[in-house]
Amino acid sequence: MTSHGGRRTQAERDAITVEIGYALCSAAFAAALVFGAVAGPALLFDLPDTAESLLLRAGLVLAPLLFAARVVSVLLRFRSGGQPSRPSRTGPDS
Repeated sequence: MTSHGGRRTQAERDAITVEIGYALCSAAFAAALVFGAVAGPALLFDLPDTAESLLLRAGLVLAPLLFAARVVSVLLRFRSGGQPSRPSRTGPDS
């Protein structure tokens, strides 16, 4: 339901669907990037067992945390109407 009490329009439903897709894709990309940066050296180089274990565990902890934080932040920003303005469009009062 929208703030004015009516049903959502098709455009509003489409916008929500696109925003959810964007949140999931950008979060997956960011999590993969962080996992690769943190755990990558352990997978690529012959490190001592302690360092290898520490880097892998840190990557396995940080990646899901970043994923969840990214999804929540994108969806909350969308919900609050914090979308960036489009400078190419003119406002009704200009």
